[in-house]
Amino acid sequence: MSEANEIFVCASDALEDGGKGVRFPVHAFGGDATGFAVRHGGKVYAYLNRCAHAPVELDWFKGEFFESSKMYLMCATHGAIYVPESGLCAGGPCRGAKLRAIGVREADDGIYWQPDQHIRPPEAH
Repeated sequence: MSEANEIFVCASDALEDGGKGVRFPVHAFGGDATGFAVRHGGKVYAYLNRCAHAPVELDWFKGEFFESSKMYLMCATHGAIYVPESGLCAGGPCRGAKLRAIGVREADDGIYWQPDQHIRPPEAH
């Protein structure tokens, strides 16, 4: 059962280890943006889909966040690589910076994200 403030992202089986991620709409730091969830090492992680180096989305194609070895998340624009478990930039132009984590929880065969003071559900238009 999800908690009241959590928002459904996808079914648990939609995320394969090292496979495609699932994008979801968010309102972040004053504007519309995208979050994404991936599975790595059996656990689910979620981040704001924004490179720590420049304000561009990471994915190569919709949902493609891992580089070829499936060990790192990679920015398609600048080649920065990020550790999936922490969002820490391990190489590239933003070394030492981090992706902005989004609270995520897996329960009852579903993935749910948790809004905070900076990342909220998108506003109705």
